[in-house]
Amino acid sequence: MSNYVFTSESVTEGHPDKICDQISDAVLDALLAEDPNSRVACETVVNTGLCLITGEVTSNAKVDFIHLVRNVIQDIGYTGARAGGFDSTSCAVLVALDQQSPDIAMGVNEADDHDGDPLDKVGAGDQGIMFGYACNETPELMPLPISLAHRLSRKLSLVRHKGLLPYLLPDGKTQVSVVYENNQPVSIDTILISTQHTTAVEGITNEEGIRKRITEDLWEHVVRPATDDLPLKPNRDQTRFLVNPTGKFVVGGPQGDAGLTGRKIIVDTYGGYARHGGGAFSGKDPTKVDRSAAYAARFVAKCLVSAGLAQRAEVQLSYAIGVAKPVSILVETFGSGKVSNYDLTEIVNKNFDLRPAAIIKQFKLKELPKLRGGRFYRDTAAYGHFGRPDLNLPWEDVTQKVADLLQRYA
Repeated sequence: MSNYVFTSESVTEGHPDKICDQISDAVLDALLAEDPNSRVACETVVNTGLCLITGEVTSNAKVDFIHLVRNVIQDIGYTGARAGGFDSTSCAVLVALDQQSPDIAMGVNEADDHDGDPLDKVGAGDQGIMFGYACNETPELMPLPISLAHRLSRKLSLVRHKGLLPYLLPDGKTQVSVVYENNQPVSIDTILISTQHTTAVEGITNEEGIRKRITEDLWEHVVRPATDDLPLKPNRDQTRFLVNPTGKFVVGGPQGDAGLTGRKIIVDTYGGYARHGGGAFSGKDPTKVDRSAAYAARFVAKCLVSAGLAQRAEVQLSYAIGVAKPVSILVETFGSGKVSNYDLTEIVNKNFDLRPAAIIKQFKLKELPKLRGGRFYRDTAAYGHFGRPDLNLPWEDVTQKVADLLQRYA
């Protein structure tokens, strides 16, 4: 199919599920910053007036979880009279964290297939499949629809935090539909923004008037500045622009919908443009290959595209619990590779160490929270884990590896 429209969505940091992702990753940051060998699998649930953190933790760190949770909620913007049924100072915070299963810990602590190499001794924390993807549609090598959706979500939140549109509240979603011809993006068909707002908007109380005002404000303060530097921009006369299609969006956040960690895995990755193994990222320490191997797969895919070996590359990795080496590796380039998928898979096998311990060491995944002042994973928990030049993520830094690949293969 060469001509089509593809759509991806993003959500703001105030979306109920994203609140949970940020809290779970804040817990992870706090534990790893104090004890880099912490084992963490933290899940968060929010609803009206309630936040529950649960899961399994093994750590020597001492953390005030209740204080930590309230700070995250406050930073997002759910505080005071405008909090809408979910206030950082008054919501109930429940902590129900257990010890990690010793059966899982045993497989991670000593891999079944090690031969004495220290990096061979750490087994995968679970079985599963992970995918990484990269393409040449954007400078950050991400698909354009999800890249645009994240741009809009980030800008929407920035405008709210700066107070440029005082009626904005924390919850919000964006969606972008891009027209493709011959597998290349050629125009932006539709932009959809749903944003929570106060009951009255600058003195306007009727539903239609509110929507018209928000529509004009968002185009001027969000859409235009978020896309001004792009060669492919939305056009006010040609791009369909939908805002709060139900008419209003006053009740939102955890008051409007319960939230749960790990329910925005497509938003976190490639917007549906590439396949997904099903595992979430947030709240999981690096021994969980759901997280670390997905980062490694993105690194590999980005290296292949950056080196000119393919225009699009999807990398699949699979693991078995307690086994260090991947069970399988597959590269798919959708006909865009300079060499066959088989040859590219062999290149990956020869040039990338995809054992969990090697991934953790290469990207410093245990040390980063402490190195970044106690906050690293939480910043990945909103607006995507990939294609983030604002965060200086190690799995996005492919410069040296690409140079090596170019020297050998390109």
